[in-house]
Amino acid sequence: MSNNQSILENNTVKLIPLQKNDALLLENIAFEKDLVYYSPTDISTTGTLKNYIKQALINREKGGELPFIIFDKINQQYAGSTRFGFINTKNKTIHIGWTWIGKAFQGTGVNTHIKFLMLQYAFETLVFEKVEFRIDERNIRSRKAVEKIGGTLEGILRKDTLMQDGFRRSTCCYGILKEEWPKIKETIFKDFT
Repeated sequence: MSNNQSILENNTVKLIPLQKNDALLLENIAFEKDLVYYSPTDISTTGTLKNYIKQALINREKGGELPFIIFDKINQQYAGSTRFGFINTKNKTIHIGWTWIGKAFQGTGVNTHIKFLMLQYAFETLVFEKVEFRIDERNIRSRKAVEKIGGTLEGILRKDTLMQDGFRRSTCCYGILKEEWPKIKETIFKDFT
């Protein structure tokens, strides 16, 4: 999977494998105030954004992640970034996360289209057994978004992640199983297929 360069797209969004020079396309979005408030990652400067992308590309080469840049096809603009991570080919589990979308694109349906493409790819192309999401317990908006697409809260890892400001966050673990995907696809995502 380390050399996977698949483009995922529908009529609304295109997920393009992240490249080294994409920092230039993402700076205006990455520098938005509080965009990644609930993330332990800093992307608020050119240097930290370049390091973020560099690490994602290293992790892709190692087979642990598949990072993407998000392109909004309706508005013809780059909207942010997302990725698959914690890829476990033995157990057939994968995480969707590291998603940040510019404020102008939030609430427009872009995120739902992204999640549909990624879930479809994980279950139907990669044939994985489970997709997981990890979200800061305080991030109610993201938690509701994952619940809206069929994610089940499986538990909370208490104070497991150190944030940039020294706060120890608790992480909510959500999951969708392969056998749940067909029903989710034909109900929640019925207009996407």
